Amino acid sequence: MSAQDEFTPPKVWTWEKESGGRFANINRPIAGPTHDKDLPVGKHPIQLYSLATPNGVKVTVMLEELLATGHSGAEYDAWLIKIGDGDQFGSGFVDANPNSKIPAMVDHSGDKPVRVFESGSILLYLADKFGAFLPEDHAGRTEAINWLFWQMGSAPYLGGGFGHFYAYAPYKMEYPINRFTMEVKRQLDVLDRRLAESEYLGGDEYTIADMAVWPWYGALVKGLIYEAGEFIQGASYKNVVRWTDQIGARPAVKRGRMVNRVMGDPASQLHERHDASDFETKTQDKIGDQAAD
Repeated sequence: MSAQDEFTPPKVWTWEKESGGRFANINRPIAGPTHDKDLPVGKHPIQLYSLATPNGVKVTVMLEELLATGHSGAEYDAWLIKIGDGDQFGSGFVDANPNSKIPAMVDHSGDKPVRVFESGSILLYLADKFGAFLPEDHAGRTEAINWLFWQMGSAPYLGGGFGHFYAYAPYKMEYPINRFTMEVKRQLDVLDRRLAESEYLGGDEYTIADMAVWPWYGALVKGLIYEAGEFIQGASYKNVVRWTDQIGARPAVKRGRMVNRVMGDPASQLHERHDASDFETKTQDKIGDQAAD
C-alpha cells in the first residue's frame, strides 16, 4: 500500500481544503444559498428546474409521457440548472429544494404553488396528480412503488459510489472501486432476474418505476455513463438490455432525454424546453437507440 492510499481519520473532522476530483468546487459541508438569484417562471403550470443527469431525465421522461397520453395539464417549462456553476445554490433554487439537488419542480396550478423535490417524489406526485403510470389496484401500485423506492435506495451506490470512484475521484483506488463494482453488479443481477419474469419492473404495465430505473441502469448497461460498459459487462444482463432497448424506443422517452441536456451530440440537446414545438428544430433520429445517461 502506498502512502497515498493511507489515511488516518482525525478525531474531529474539519473542512480545511477541497476534496479534489471533478466536483470539488461545489462540494461543501453546509446547506443553504451561496448567492441571491430568483428562479424564472414561464407560462405553464409546471415549472421544472433541472439538468439531464439520470435523476433529471426521470422527470422529463414522465412529463413527456403524460403529454403523449393526452394530459395537457402536464405542459411544462424546463429551465436549465448548471450544477457545475453552482446554480443549485441560488436562493430561489434553495427555496424550491433546500437540499440543493436537481431536479426541483414547482406546480403553480393550484391556489398556492407547491414545491416538489427528490426525483422519486416528483414522479409519485405527477402519477397521483394525473392518475397515470401507476396501477390503480393496491397490489400493483405497491409493486411499482417497491421498485421506485429500490431505485432511490440503490442509485447512490451506483452514482456516488461506483461512479465517483471509477470516474471522478482524483486517483484510482482499488478497494472502493472493487467494493462498489461488486454492489452495482449485484443490483444489475436483481434487475435482470426481475425482468426475466416480467416485461416491466412493476409487472405488465409501464410505470414510474421503469422511468426511475431506466436513466441509471439502462445507461450503465449501454456504456453511456462513466465509460464503464465493458468494465461492467452490460451485455451479460440480457433481460436488462431487452428492457432498456424497449423503453428507449418510446418517442416520449427520446424527447425527455433531450430536455436540459448539455452533453453529447448537439442534435440530442434541448437546453430549455418551453413548448412542444421546441423539439421540431432537433434531429431525433440520431438518438433513437440510446439509453439516457
